[in-house]
Amino acid sequence: MDAKNKRNFILLGHAQSGKTTLAESLLYFTKTTTRKGKIEDGTTVSDYSFDEIEKKNSINLSLLFCDYQGTRIQIIDTPGYADFFGEVISGIRAVDSAVIVVDATSGVQVGTERAWKVIEEAQLPCMVFINKMDKEGADVNKVLADLKSSLSKNCIIIESLEDPLLMEAIAESDDSLLEKYLAVLRLSPDEIKSGLSQAVLKRKLFPVVVGSALTDKGIKEFLEDILQYLPSPLDRIPVNAFNPQKPDEKKDLACKEDAPFSAFVFKNISDPFVGQLTLLRIFSGQLMANTGFYNINKKTKERIGSIYFLRGKEQRQIDLASCGDIIAIAKLKETAVSDSLSQDKEQFLCEPIVFPEAAISASVKPKSREDEEKISDALHKLAAEDHTFGVRHDPQTKELIISGLGDLHLSVMVARMKKRFNVAVELGTPKVSYKETISRQAKVQGKFKRQSGGRGQYGDCWIEVQPLERGKGLEFVDKIFGGAIPRNFIPSVEKGVRQATLEGAVAGYPIEDIRVTLVDGSYHEVDSSDMAFQIAGAMALRKAVMDAGPVLLEPIMDVDIIIPEECLGAISGDINSRRGRVIGMEVKGKQQVVKVQAPLAEMFKYANDLRSITAGRGMYTMRFSHYEEVPHKVAAPIITQYQASKKQEEQ
Repeated sequence: MDAKNKRNFILLGHAQSGKTTLAESLLYFTKTTTRKGKIEDGTTVSDYSFDEIEKKNSINLSLLFCDYQGTRIQIIDTPGYADFFGEVISGIRAVDSAVIVVDATSGVQVGTERAWKVIEEAQLPCMVFINKMDKEGADVNKVLADLKSSLSKNCIIIESLEDPLLMEAIAESDDSLLEKYLAVLRLSPDEIKSGLSQAVLKRKLFPVVVGSALTDKGIKEFLEDILQYLPSPLDRIPVNAFNPQKPDEKKDLACKEDAPFSAFVFKNISDPFVGQLTLLRIFSGQLMANTGFYNINKKTKERIGSIYFLRGKEQRQIDLASCGDIIAIAKLKETAVSDSLSQDKEQFLCEPIVFPEAAISASVKPKSREDEEKISDALHKLAAEDHTFGVRHDPQTKELIISGLGDLHLSVMVARMKKRFNVAVELGTPKVSYKETISRQAKVQGKFKRQSGGRGQYGDCWIEVQPLERGKGLEFVDKIFGGAIPRNFIPSVEKGVRQATLEGAVAGYPIEDIRVTLVDGSYHEVDSSDMAFQIAGAMALRKAVMDAGPVLLEPIMDVDIIIPEECLGAISGDINSRRGRVIGMEVKGKQQVVKVQAPLAEMFKYANDLRSITAGRGMYTMRFSHYEEVPHKVAAPIITQYQASKKQEEQ
């Protein structure tokens, strides 16, 4: 099919606005399906996974396609919940336009604003579908006013091509049309249609269609507007790319049928029958089944077998895919998300997908010994499908940590582990990676002497300790003179000291930012040994820390909180209650970015609390900054608990 007869768009909007029902209505109206599925029955085409059917909500993006009046329409249905926003970020990279779905009784909501922001950043042409006009309380005028004030004043309902408001808006989007309109105060129907198409493409106008997906009201008009006003692949804005050999060399990849093959991988999904499916968007050229392509990122050629169009879980095998198509390929060995594909001669990389940072973490423990071996493999397979889901092992706390965009996100992943991999886990709050250090100098002796028949054990050392600047770690200095300790035993003392710093002295956490100077000692010609001096060094270090004013250090995070201005006071108060401090603010569009430093220990549940404070409108990113001393009233119970557990172990 010619690219000029293709349309593809992504469905975006707040949760429960009716995106999946609208997709179902489009498939039914175009006679792609013989009956309309229902979310409550778990029979929709796009919500087909077990967790989507169970929760009655979209969790994954889903590909659909239908034909209408000689045009191939490909649709990406996406979740509305913030916990699954990574699916939106992926899908945006595959389409030429977007449709925002708005509930006629609720108007612009948090998810609507979030969707608008992401298509603004991507510079995608957009239409709006005001849905659920069959519901009591639906008010199209109120919703339209809401759209104009919250999103863009250029959201317009196209009721008639003769509408002088419409003509004026189209004329203002094009200088040549404006000149004619000012001369005769009219535009011809053809000028209006072509002018409106160009205005939509340039994001100067956003057509609004009113209807009900449940009753199919407005669906015919919606389809006709899609064909008339949304761009074909040939009309879309060029794709940003750069030369991998010369990153400063930029290039716009035009979407052409007669150009060499180029494509971009935007998503991996797991299919129970064929294994991993790689989803990609073809920007130019063609790709035939049972051939191959060149992966620019991996610098390798990849052979392919079958090519599929997807309609929910249905896989329609095709022989040839071309410019504008969104396709799936099974069992690729090297290719991953964000890879750019081409023929050998085309060596330009598309910008990689930037996914939202994880907002919440939890520790995971297998419920049984049998699950211990399977847990890591299952988690890494899930992380390969969802790039907003993170898995890491904390070497200090020895915990396996998973991260995601919210509680719902993590609960869905845990359910998938159980259902797909038969691995059951328990979630907990991660331990904080505290550290220990000292606040003053001290000099102590570490002496290990044991005689129990036969050869004994003897090691004796004197060390001085002093605090270092944050981040300096451990510094060991040898100042032994006159052979007080033989040279071959000095590394033994250092080894013992270093081992003791890993185990901690007051609360079981690593000791850092400390200089240990070996100044004196003694030895026994027969009983001294490597092990004896290791033990002496460890004893000395633990004793020195206790004498040198030990303190706990905690990780401090840099947090950027993006909120509406009216939430500023509530956010500042909440941050203060978390022992945090506001260090700066800046305006970003209609929102405020509050720059904060706060202890990690106080931020584990912040994602949920921020949503509550801002009615879902706030978001944040967090990254490690530095370590700071823990206040005594916070440190005391941590130390007391550790000392108590240690005594219990010794008994």
